[in-house]
Amino acid sequence: MAQPQTAWLALADKIDRLNEWIGRGVAWLTLLMVLITFAVVVLRYVFSLGWIAMQESVTYLHTLVFMLGAAYTLKRDGHVRVDIFYRGFGPKGQAAVDLFGAVFLLLPVSVFIAWISLDYVFASWKILEDSRETAGLPGVFLLKTVILLMAALLFLQGIAQVIRSASVLSGAQPPAHGETHGTV
Repeated sequence: MAQPQTAWLALADKIDRLNEWIGRGVAWLTLLMVLITFAVVVLRYVFSLGWIAMQESVTYLHTLVFMLGAAYTLKRDGHVRVDIFYRGFGPKGQAAVDLFGAVFLLLPVSVFIAWISLDYVFASWKILEDSRETAGLPGVFLLKTVILLMAALLFLQGIAQVIRSASVLSGAQPPAHGETHGTV
């Protein structure tokens, strides 16, 4: 009986590692955003030079950081939570809330985001959409694809959350210690 639980927990670990790797990778893009923004400001206000592609690259990077970092933030329990009751619950109560939230909110919303954006992304791919600006960056269709990737990564992290919460509720896994929750 312990073997299937171990297999599920191994799957949750793999999902966690994937989103941890992606999250840590895209975190470096914030440094690149700062450097490019600095360069844009210096070039514009010191040398009276400007490149639309350079300005758009900050938007592209911003998109990547937020969209690909969403599942990482969920994994690290960094999303803001309004927890009037949650803090007062014990580990099993918190696991029950997390399980409910994942099954009835996170997973359906992830599927909805993917579903609703399919036509939008496919239409962009159909014409290999580029920037509307003359000197803008090509590959807007690739940027729009990140919406689907975000939904998939959030869905996967939701599956990991379901596995871990169910495991805590069943007593197969002790609750994680030292986790922090963003609160309002």
